[in-house]
Amino acid sequence: MPDILVLYYSRGGSVLRLARQVARGVEEVPGMAARVRTVPPVSAVTTAVAPPVPDEGAPYVEPHDLVECVGLALGSPTRFGNMAAPLKHWLDGLGGEWASGTLVGKPAAAFTSTATHHGGQEATLLTMLVPLLHHGCVLVGLPYTEPLLSTTRGGGTPYGASHVAGTDDNPQLTDDEAHLARALGRRLATIAARLA
Repeated sequence: MPDILVLYYSRGGSVLRLARQVARGVEEVPGMAARVRTVPPVSAVTTAVAPPVPDEGAPYVEPHDLVECVGLALGSPTRFGNMAAPLKHWLDGLGGEWASGTLVGKPAAAFTSTATHHGGQEATLLTMLVPLLHHGCVLVGLPYTEPLLSTTRGGGTPYGASHVAGTDDNPQLTDDEAHLARALGRRLATIAARLA
């Protein structure tokens, strides 16, 4: 069964919950499966090493996950209008995959979470999409045929799924945010199935 790689970094749990909803949407498409993975944290101490397997949650991503997937959903919390360092660090190490064209022609999407409505969701999603363009991915967003994009009081953008955690860092998604994340997963898997 073809896999969509749902790859994320999450610190407070919001992006993890978005990843689960994206994966749920992927698996609503007949014949498609979600492969959920995360990236290790980046340590300020260069001698620290992350364990080879996380203590809990999704396994760390491996190079073969990119080769074997037919599509990619990339998720990160927002850090000053950009993706978090662990995801950026992982992307920066994909020179070999870029040179060999591992992701060329595969559909890809992005999702994020911020503390505030104007905390840089769209800027983060756009900066996450730029490396995917360099890898030759076919970008997938959320079209306004999703009526909730016009009415949501939480997250959700045409550039990808999102969540507003608030200043208390509440990881619980609103119904609209969960629906839009599932819609992004369905759209990504549908397009991947057509391209495959």
